[in-house]
Amino acid sequence: MDQAFTLGIEEEYLLVDRETGDLREAPQELMEACTAELEGQVSPEFLQCQIEIGTRVCADITAARADLRRLRATVSRCAEAHGLSPLAVSCHPFADWKDQQHTDRDRYNQLARDLGGVVRRMLICGMHVHVGLPDDELRIDLMSQLSYFLPHMLALSASSPFWQGEDTRLASYRLTVFDNLPRTGLPPQFNSWAEYERTTETLITLGLIEDTTKIWWDLRPSHRFPTLETRICDVSPRMEDALSLAALAQCLARFFHRLRQKNQRWRVYDRFLINENRWRAQRYGTSEGLIDFGARAIIPLTQAVEEIRELIAEDAAALGCEAEIARLSHMAETGTSADRQRAVYTETRAAGKDHQAAMRAVVAHLVEEFHLDL
Repeated sequence: MDQAFTLGIEEEYLLVDRETGDLREAPQELMEACTAELEGQVSPEFLQCQIEIGTRVCADITAARADLRRLRATVSRCAEAHGLSPLAVSCHPFADWKDQQHTDRDRYNQLARDLGGVVRRMLICGMHVHVGLPDDELRIDLMSQLSYFLPHMLALSASSPFWQGEDTRLASYRLTVFDNLPRTGLPPQFNSWAEYERTTETLITLGLIEDTTKIWWDLRPSHRFPTLETRICDVSPRMEDALSLAALAQCLARFFHRLRQKNQRWRVYDRFLINENRWRAQRYGTSEGLIDFGARAIIPLTQAVEEIRELIAEDAAALGCEAEIARLSHMAETGTSADRQRAVYTETRAAGKDHQAAMRAVVAHLVEEFHLDL
């Protein structure tokens, strides 16, 4: 298990005009400049106003922080040369998806053909966390157990309250858009790697998908790497929040592996029940609590986070991420990016500014948060 519990973080960013906050397409010169410095770690995304980065394989959270900081800082510096700034947010507060164009690449052209009008609304960004688990059977076993905690991660990460200039009253509107695609949502429960392969191979054999990169569950075995890939999270404007969520995924994987070594495991609940918590996280973020199925009660997220921290304390110590796991309590107590965005909007309107000025103030706030700790 030498490669076990390594970390990789992928983030998708939006590019905005530094003066107006409007979305802008990535100039070819910007992509070339980023690629020259970050070869293999940066790429275009589905829409031309997006850019994606990915860290190297990181042994621990310290290495992940250094690499993610370098990636964010480089994209920011290259964007600034073109009057742009990146946003690490899952939905732009006021942009209209109908005005966006998808990137002219074979993969994205195929997506546009296959998914029709549904994919046009994909003006959303996410964060993916890869945790190294070289054993196939272990990845499948841990996937069914880790699914229980996906709503907790979504609640903490929620950063998409606005859509096309309106408050959706959701903490994560991103999932409302993403769930319209096929092969999304919570992963099915598989009893073995062979069962997972038989199931996914059915679609591949029929020519419906070319490989499992077209399966977009909230949690999946990565197609390209020996990792379990957590995909539930909204992208976090603050880098340190992103790192705490990555550390949580890493610690939970190690925790479940410890249980397995003792011939124990976390109870696997029906997807129907976990989906109820997923909806609560999507709707309320950290404010209204999640269901504790064992206790048959709705508990505050602050309490849930404290209980999780107790479960994974040994793992956080072993992995060297105690500070990042401790930060989760602060995130649960103080609220999400969605809460902060709404506060900026409300304060700006209270100061006498109109709706559009308040929306632009939210974008300026997101630009500022992107650059914290860089």
